[in-house]
Amino acid sequence: MTSRPPYEVNGEGQSGSGGFGWSVLLREVSEGLRQERAELERQVDWRVLAEVEREIAAGLTADARRRLRERVAQRIEAARADHAAEDEEVLRFSVWFRIQHLGLMLSTLALIVTGLPVRFAETAWARVFFSSIGGVPVQAITHRAAAGLLIAVGVFHMVYITLTREGRRELTALLPRARDVGHLIHNLAYFVGLTRHGPRFDRFSYAEKFDYWAVYWGIVVMVGSGLMLWAPEISMQYLPKYAMDIARAIHSDEALLAAVAIIVWHFYNVHFGPEHFPFSRTWLTGRVSAKKMRNYHPLEYERLRHAQEAPAHEEERDQA
Repeated sequence: MTSRPPYEVNGEGQSGSGGFGWSVLLREVSEGLRQERAELERQVDWRVLAEVEREIAAGLTADARRRLRERVAQRIEAARADHAAEDEEVLRFSVWFRIQHLGLMLSTLALIVTGLPVRFAETAWARVFFSSIGGVPVQAITHRAAAGLLIAVGVFHMVYITLTREGRRELTALLPRARDVGHLIHNLAYFVGLTRHGPRFDRFSYAEKFDYWAVYWGIVVMVGSGLMLWAPEISMQYLPKYAMDIARAIHSDEALLAAVAIIVWHFYNVHFGPEHFPFSRTWLTGRVSAKKMRNYHPLEYERLRHAQEAPAHEEERDQA
């Protein structure tokens, strides 16, 4: 789950979520040119400092030359360290998080591939699909196996967010908050040029929270209606006929909505956007570059940096 491309302005990581149009594209191009210019100026700065040191060193005392060389070396080292930090990768998602995502991805894609031909069974491509996989019985078995995997992932996730410290922390970060509404309004204003900077997100943006809770709701609806259709003989013993008709309509429409949302919204924002294309490796490695973390989730990045630097500062104080 991810948001729209970030825009880092005046050294501050700023993000946008959702939205399309030429204004967004122009902002992306402008930001890319700005970063290239900043990198060029930084490299020129190194060379200017070194040239100045060579030009004026002859007329300085030995102590002054030493101090000048130290300052030049410190400036160059700091610039190189900042550049190296841009490429450093930060662990964003644990292995348990990634396993759940993998199970969700595999089960959902299998359900879409085997379920949509049923909705459009009268079309020529659906008939080709059924004949190529061995008929409706194979489709039914595959679809139910994928449904079983989805149910297992859902049950595991419930255990994860309730019984593990990591899961409870993730759930807390995903809860909708009042500031998400403010971020949405701020972002819309940014997209139409009313503000210079986009909102600064923490671990999850409002778009990512929407992604999560949409999937959560989708699983409840799809599993509930799917179980009714899976065992109609049992369902009809307790429910009227119209309840089965409603379940069938809900199951079909929700499946189509999920397929469109995954392909159009999720795949573009996570994999096919210009800053990720051809795909993001985060779902495999759990890691993201420090630069992307600072741009997309600056508040979380600053918190992690502070946590890393705090022990070093304490050690320095102890030594002092």
